[in-house]
Formats: sequence, C-alpha cells, structure tokens
Amino acid sequence: MTSPEGHAAHCIFDEIVAGRAPTHKIYEDKDTLAFLDLFPITRGHTLVIPKRHVDRLTELRENEYEDLFRTVVTVCRRVERLTKDYNVAINQGRLAGQLVFHLHFHIIPRYNTPGPFAISPRTRIREDEAQAVLADLGDVSE
Repeated sequence: MTSPEGHAAHCIFDEIVAGRAPTHKIYEDKDTLAFLDLFPITRGHTLVIPKRHVDRLTELRENEYEDLFRTVVTVCRRVERLTKDYNVAINQGRLAGQLVFHLHFHIIPRYNTPGPFAISPRTRIREDEAQAVLADLGDVSE
C-alpha cells in the first residue's frame, strides 16, 4: 500500500504509536501523541500526531479535529515554558516539505534566531492577484 504521494505504507510514526520505535513522549491520550522530533530544528521541537494513520489533514474525520487541536494547544503551553516564541507548522505533500507521510504538526520553539518567514522581504498581494486566488479557492462557505 502507498500514500497518495506514492510513498511506501511503512510509517515510522505508526511504529512509535505501536511502541516499536523509540521516542521521547511529551503527551499522550487515547487518540493523539506528542513527542520530541529526533532531528530538531531547535531545542524542544515537538511533533503532534493523531494515533490513527492519515497522511493529510483533510483525511481526518470531523470528530478527530477537537482532540488533535487540544493536544496541539497542550504542547504549545508546555513549549511556552521554554520560550513564548514558537512556530506551529504543518507540511502537506512532498513539495511542501512533508517527509513522513503521517499527519503531524511541528511546534518549533524560537529563541534568538529569526523564524522561517524572515528569509526574504514580503510584498503586498495585488488586488488582481487576490481576486484570482479567491476565484480558484471557491466559495467561502464550502
């Protein structure tokens, strides 16, 4: 079995959930798990996952949103013991930087280094660009 991105079904996060791979747990409940990233960007870089395997955020069942987001907030509160500055990020798909195809949120504490969006100057979107994107995205109520 492969993910929609064409990757093998073997998933290190499933192995962690099953207790077959080592991890440093931060938080766990019946549906979610949070643990330190093995290759952290900064001290305290934590991952939050649903225990049920899904590749993407859009594959979550509606009744799973609340538990996952509650765990993200719980971990953010813990990260605030380290610093009040942090990123909450999610990468969806290979081109967006997703390396493990199991939905996961990154909580990345920031200390005395700029965040990932400080790399280049940003310019304001033009009205015609905004309208084109809005048209592509579809009705707000969807």
